[in-house]
Amino acid sequence: MCGPHFFKIMKRYFITGLLVLVPLFITVWVLRALLSLMDQSLLLLPMSWRPLAQTGYDIPGIGTLLTLLIVFVTGMIATNFFGKRIILFWEDLLSRVPVVKSIYYSVKQVSDTLFSDSGQAFRKVLLVQYPREGSWTVAFMTGHPGGDVVNHLKGDYVSVYVPTTPNPTSGFFLMMPKSDVIELDMSVDEALKYIISMGVVSPHIASQVVKPAKKSTRKPAPTNP
Repeated sequence: MCGPHFFKIMKRYFITGLLVLVPLFITVWVLRALLSLMDQSLLLLPMSWRPLAQTGYDIPGIGTLLTLLIVFVTGMIATNFFGKRIILFWEDLLSRVPVVKSIYYSVKQVSDTLFSDSGQAFRKVLLVQYPREGSWTVAFMTGHPGGDVVNHLKGDYVSVYVPTTPNPTSGFFLMMPKSDVIELDMSVDEALKYIISMGVVSPHIASQVVKPAKKSTRKPAPTNP
């Protein structure tokens, strides 16, 4: 007969299996979704150039390589003189279309801020009180308030993004006094892991080991009588 001890062992095995398989399945699912999304770049090729027409079956990953190649070539073109002129012409053309102009320049400002080496967005991890005083959460500094907002804020304020857990892509945008935020000695990757795991995966704190001072081996100099 199956006693309580048997069910306890079966429960432990089941939970252990979940702990092993769930992260693996989620990782595979995310990678598969990314590869499937990048494979859509094959639609840019003529039908006769696609792997299905050449080999008779789809080859996963070809679209990913094509996407990386397009990004790399675009970066090479954009860094030379003629490429910059083409980009300026393209942006001037887009600026003449009302709806496209708003979408394009909004996305461009966000991407320039996030991916530029000189950008400060998501470079600093903060500790802020949210949603009420005495309740703390991890947030990211995205910059400083601008526009007419500055005329209505007295003092030094910072723009803060408070992500939700376990999905950090959604959250809340706040403008808080700089004196009310605490800058953490934590990388963005560590903070994201901390948020996604709902506080289970604690950030690693590098402990400073103080080495004891070495005892001097020199003998004291003899004193003259």
